[in-house]
Amino acid sequence: MTLVLSYRSPGPIPVEIEGVTPQALRGKTLDEIRSWEIYQGNRKVPLGDFFSVSGDASDESIRFEGELSGVHWVGAKMQRGRIYVAGDAGRHVGSEMTGGRIEVAGNAGDWLGGEMHGGRIHVRGRAGHLVGAAYRGSARGMTGGTILVEGDVGNEIGHTMRRGMLVVGGSVGDLAAFNMLAGTILVCGQSGIRHAAGMKRGTLVYLGNHAPELLPSFRFACRYRPIILRLLLRRLQELDFPFCSDLFSAQFDLYNGDLIEGGRGEVLIRSS
Repeated sequence: MTLVLSYRSPGPIPVEIEGVTPQALRGKTLDEIRSWEIYQGNRKVPLGDFFSVSGDASDESIRFEGELSGVHWVGAKMQRGRIYVAGDAGRHVGSEMTGGRIEVAGNAGDWLGGEMHGGRIHVRGRAGHLVGAAYRGSARGMTGGTILVEGDVGNEIGHTMRRGMLVVGGSVGDLAAFNMLAGTILVCGQSGIRHAAGMKRGTLVYLGNHAPELLPSFRFACRYRPIILRLLLRRLQELDFPFCSDLFSAQFDLYNGDLIEGGRGEVLIRSS
């Protein structure tokens, strides 16, 4: 039976629930979960002051209900199990997680999947800035796992990304794949500017019909149908991620760069 946490006290002061994960709560009684310490601002408070608690945590599955846009760190450092957010969620969803699955039925804030190492996050709505990115001063962003966002996202997605896959069904802001080290980013919608600046390796793919202007430090290589992209699209079908089926036969222009960083990165732009 799923553990249900219903948020009942939305207000101007954010609530942080880092550590409230399926593996941490497994085996706990409902009273023990109600007394679990979380933060409201800089003040420690019992989880039961803000959430109604019901169900059972033994199957490592948590369902969050209520207006959680002001609740941050949902699923942070999660190792296994499943978290479902019935509406919106705040910042840092799935940050540094190593395994398990998180699904957000609504929108998510900034730093979605920040420095995540494994597992899967699926957001049915929009997400904020710095999806899958490194925290300021860190050497690497996400190093594994999968992030799926069906709506629009903000700036600097995949900043210093090292490994894993990040897929955006809507539009992106500026500086996607900035300082990218490796990994794969797929974008279905429109884009901002200065994407892949400082890119060392990795692949940034534009699946839609609105190709961004590339930096002058990228050079055209060829036009082809990437076999690896067909495999990735089949995987997205398995994960129930929406996209146009005609992508399986589409051609792409390949550009290499950033030449300032050695030119081993790839940007693929749909050409037909």
